[in-house]
Amino acid sequence: MGRLGLPELLVIFVILVLLFGAAKIPQLGRGLGEGIRNFRKGLRNAGGDGEDDDTPPPPSEPKS
Repeated sequence: MGRLGLPELLVIFVILVLLFGAAKIPQLGRGLGEGIRNFRKGLRNAGGDGEDDDTPPPPSEPKS
């Protein structure tokens, strides 16, 4: 199977614009990026303790 070159990518982009419209393309890209990010986060947390990476760590008590 060959690699995708510039002409093939341009044809795919033109088809996407025709199908979804120019206004929807950024929304589709954003949704795809969020989906990939959530998938990777799920893979990282699959073997962990189930805590979310976005939560900040609890504040440590000052030592005196």
